[in-house]
Amino acid sequence: MPLSLDKTQLRLAFSAAAPSYDRFAPLQRSVAQALLTTVDVGSLSGTLLDIGCGTGFLTGELLALPACTAGKVSVIALDIALTMLQTARRKLSGQTQVYYICADAEALPLAGGSIDRVFSSLALQWCSRLDECLKDIRRVLKPGGQLTFSTFGAGTLQELKAAWATVDDYSHVNDFYSEQAIAGLLQQAGFRAISISSTSYRPCYGSVWALMRELKGIGAHNVLAARNRQVTGKNAMQAMVAAYQAACGDNAIAATFEVITVTATR
Repeated sequence: MPLSLDKTQLRLAFSAAAPSYDRFAPLQRSVAQALLTTVDVGSLSGTLLDIGCGTGFLTGELLALPACTAGKVSVIALDIALTMLQTARRKLSGQTQVYYICADAEALPLAGGSIDRVFSSLALQWCSRLDECLKDIRRVLKPGGQLTFSTFGAGTLQELKAAWATVDDYSHVNDFYSEQAIAGLLQQAGFRAISISSTSYRPCYGSVWALMRELKGIGAHNVLAARNRQVTGKNAMQAMVAAYQAACGDNAIAATFEVITVTATR
């Protein structure tokens, strides 16, 4: 089923987070680096597309590859948030083999069969219609072209969800697709040679508030279209924090981020 996401709020949240994003995104950098270890970088050529480039970390890693420095590769950096794209452009200002597009991943403004390889790190979970997005990615890929991406899975922030569930019945935490659901959507979109793996990251925080600040700092907060339309009160927030801390006991405040990594061929 489509995820219930408010695209306007999504764009605003990530635009607002651009100045703080890099400071709060060590997990995102680790996941992007891990994504590249799954790729035979020596085989890269032609035009690469980085969907949801954010402040440009993965784009920069791609541009630093020997294939790109040798002039065999150019990169298109695409993001829905203009401020994120502008930040990436400033960071990569010395690069000449990169092009920037501000656009929605669910409506790629690219010609069919124009891209050799698509990359995306922790961005496709913000697609309301991942099924349509995958079909469009397949459309822009050349025959035999590959899609390589990572996305958050259904187990992400399960501790935060459980803590909120003790307070009320509203949706305070984003929902994400399961590994099985993603595999099914890829097959429906017409991809083949699908490879999927899942890894759980469990960073620790000094407090529940520190976790909440990180989520806000990267823009990954409160973008559910079906969320509680009422302002979350101080008492409810304190009750959630108390429940989270009680579940951890004397242990550090940990949060689970399930990361699903996918490679598929057009």
